[in-house]
Amino acid sequence: MKLPLPLTSNEAERVVPHTGSAAQLTTIASAAMAFLCVFALALLFPTSRVATTWSDELAQSATIRISAPADQIDAQVTAVLTILDQTPGVATARALTDDEQQALLTPWFGPGLPLDTLPIPQLIEVTQADRGFDAEGLRLRLRAEVPGAVFDDHTRWRQPLVEAAGRLRVLGWVSVALIGVTMAVIVSLAASAALAANGQVIDVLRLIGARDRFVANAFVRRFTLRALAGAVLGTMLAMIALWLMPGDVPSGFLSGIGFRGVEWLGPLVVPLITAIVALLATGTAARRKLRSIR
Repeated sequence: MKLPLPLTSNEAERVVPHTGSAAQLTTIASAAMAFLCVFALALLFPTSRVATTWSDELAQSATIRISAPADQIDAQVTAVLTILDQTPGVATARALTDDEQQALLTPWFGPGLPLDTLPIPQLIEVTQADRGFDAEGLRLRLRAEVPGAVFDDHTRWRQPLVEAAGRLRVLGWVSVALIGVTMAVIVSLAASAALAANGQVIDVLRLIGARDRFVANAFVRRFTLRALAGAVLGTMLAMIALWLMPGDVPSGFLSGIGFRGVEWLGPLVVPLITAIVALLATGTAARRKLRSIR
């Protein structure tokens, strides 16, 4: 007949190894996964933010391209500006100067492009007000009154950015999920290895009255705390690495790596989520392993 086992949780945890490969594996794996998770979030948030910003900027602007003989360009530009001034929802409209058009073409053709000797169309920049304007109606009016004018609302440029932003978000969250699954697998294997290594101790505990639930809770608590400690360490190292990144990067994608505003909740909850994942993974592994140790 089994005798009652008046052991406290701290005493029961003595069956869990304090050192060894299982303990080190849990801590190191949790730290590494937390480090990677923070960096994944640090890349996910600004990438999505930049793509959304580009899309919004293109959505607020449009371009009108005028292709006409040199002696008709000025008249058509004046006509287009008059139409735009009469169009509700247009905030500003202006013709780009030669220097501005030169700057736009320099990345493609190099400096010193002779605009006066090439049939370069005249560009007019249009910025819409908050309420927007009727793009299709404006396109039809331009086609009727200024045949040489072509209206471009940047849809062909904006749509790929919107799609890219959505795909990057999905890929980012999939990466975070895969990191969590990997950590759960590693912690489960470590817990199973620790239970197998302490099979004789568990048999003795059963003989004197310990229930499997009592032993499993001891392993779950110990491995969850190890995972939490490793995740806190990994998160701190990731934040230090982000802080050490150069801050004088020219404007662009790399200048936005990091967190802003509510995004700071991301790295702060990484250790908590790691502990929850470790709790669930270790509990499942412990119950399964204890059933096999008879």
